[in-house]
Amino acid sequence: MTARRVSIAFQTDHALSAYGPLAAEAERAGFDVVSVYNDLLYQPAWLPLLEIARATRRVALGPAAVNPFTCHPVNIAGHAALIDEASNGRAYLGLARGAWHEFLGLTPRRPVTALREALECVRHLLRRSTAPYRGDVFTLAGGDSLRWTIARPEMPFLLGTWGLATIRACAAHVAEIKVGGTANPDVIPRYLEAAGPSVAVVTGCVSVVDKDGRAARDLARRKAALYLPVIADLDPTLGVEPDRLARLRAAAAAFDYDAAARDIPDALLRRVAMAGTPDDVAEQAHALYAAGVSRVEFGTPHGLDPREGLRLLGDAVLPALRRAGDLAHA
Repeated sequence: MTARRVSIAFQTDHALSAYGPLAAEAERAGFDVVSVYNDLLYQPAWLPLLEIARATRRVALGPAAVNPFTCHPVNIAGHAALIDEASNGRAYLGLARGAWHEFLGLTPRRPVTALREALECVRHLLRRSTAPYRGDVFTLAGGDSLRWTIARPEMPFLLGTWGLATIRACAAHVAEIKVGGTANPDVIPRYLEAAGPSVAVVTGCVSVVDKDGRAARDLARRKAALYLPVIADLDPTLGVEPDRLARLRAAAAAFDYDAAARDIPDALLRRVAMAGTPDDVAEQAHALYAAGVSRVEFGTPHGLDPREGLRLLGDAVLPALRRAGDLAHA
C-alpha cells in the first residue's frame, strides 16, 4: 500500500517574495508536499517553486500542473530539472491538459495522445537520450539533448485528469493521478480501478477552514462556483439536479459567482470542497483517505484569512488526521 501523504497547494497570485515563507510555514506545520498551481493568466509556477525550493528542506514540491500545449516538453523538462536540482531531488512534475485554452484561441490536438507523448518526451529529455523521439504530436530529431548534467532523470510524474481513457494511456509513465476539484469519496473507486495498484490517487479542491464553519462554507461556495459546472460533467456520482445545474452554468457564464454560490447547498458543497471548522475538514479528508486516496491536497484559499487557514490546518486538521490513523505521526 502506498504511504499516505498530505499536501497544500498555493495559487500564483502572491508577491514572489511570499512563496518561500508560506512554504516554510507549511513544512513546519507537517505537510509532506507543497504544490503550486500553473493556471492560465496567473504567474507561471517555476519561479515560485524556486523560492519554495530555497526556503524548505524536507517537503516534496512541484507544479500541479503544467500543460504541453502552452509549454513545449523541452521547456517543461528544463524547468523541472532546475527545480529538482534547486531542491536537492525533492521535485515532482505534474502534467495536465489544462483549461481555458479558448482564451488563447487554442484547440488541443489529440489531447490524450499529446499527454502521453509529452510524458514520454520529457522523460526522454531528462535521461539526455540522443535517440530520436517520433510521436504523432511531439517529435525530437535526436543527435542532441539537454546540454547540462541532470541530477535526477527519474523524478516522479503526476497526471492531472478526470479522464479514464487518459489515465489508461498514461498510467505507465506516472506515479500519481490527481483528480482535481473533488472532495467526493464516492467517485474514488473508479479512479483506483483505472490507475491500477502501482499508481497513487490524489485529490485536491477548494479548502477553507475557520472556527466559524458557516463563514468558511460561504466562502468555499463562491470559490467552488467557478468549477462546479465543469465538475458536474465529469463526476457521474455528483447528482446535481438539471434545473440547479442550468442555473449554476448561467450564473457562472455571467461571472455572477455570488448568485451561483447561493444555489450550492451544503450537501453538494461537501462533494466539491473541504470547508468548515477544523473538525469538519478533518472529517472530509478522513473520508477521502478511507476511500483509498493516497494524498489529500488542500487547495486555496485555505481560510477566510489564508495564513490563519494554514495555521488551523497545521495545528488542528493534520493532528486530527494523525489521531485517526490517516497519517503517520510526525
